[in-house]
Amino acid sequence: MQIKLMEQLDLDRCPHCGVDRPTISILGNYQTQNFDKSVIRHWATYTCKRCGGAIVASAKQMNYDVTDIFPKSPEVDPSVPPKAQSYLTQAINSKSAPAGAVMLTASAVDAMLKAKNYTEGGVYQRIEAAVNDHLITPEMAQWAHEVRLEDNGREDADEAAALPSAEDAEKVIDFALALADFLFVLPAKIQRGIGN
Repeated sequence: MQIKLMEQLDLDRCPHCGVDRPTISILGNYQTQNFDKSVIRHWATYTCKRCGGAIVASAKQMNYDVTDIFPKSPEVDPSVPPKAQSYLTQAINSKSAPAGAVMLTASAVDAMLKAKNYTEGGVYQRIEAAVNDHLITPEMAQWAHEVRLEDNGREDADEAAALPSAEDAEKVIDFALALADFLFVLPAKIQRGIGN
């Protein structure tokens, strides 16, 4: 079903909080045109009633099919192995429950490393092994430490530690998406490019 530029934007999920079937209401609409007035677009700005995030969409006219939407909901590339893809998709879709999103993301990173045959030790030991084998960069390992991937995903984490916030979940998901790009998406694009 195509989404229409209307008073309510009918998205399956909010691109900010990931909540299912959100109420996304219009805040205002306006029209723009290019320099010679040959292309006219109608825009509407919306807000998610759950998280307050803003969404901008455009169409040829109001009540027409949406042609552009910002931000887009992140999607996991099909070149990512199925188990990691499933965990990461679930993490993205559960950003409104940050602790769960962080745990799912940690599982996605774990599955990605295992798909590259890094199975010994904890996630940080496997990341260091991937650095030593020149599979990932030292900066990627540093980023993994900064987002506290292992600490956030452990069930036996310090009782005094705060639960992950929405910001923590976003950082961990960003890291996992970048790792997926680095390990699977970019190599797949290169192979397709060589094939073409």
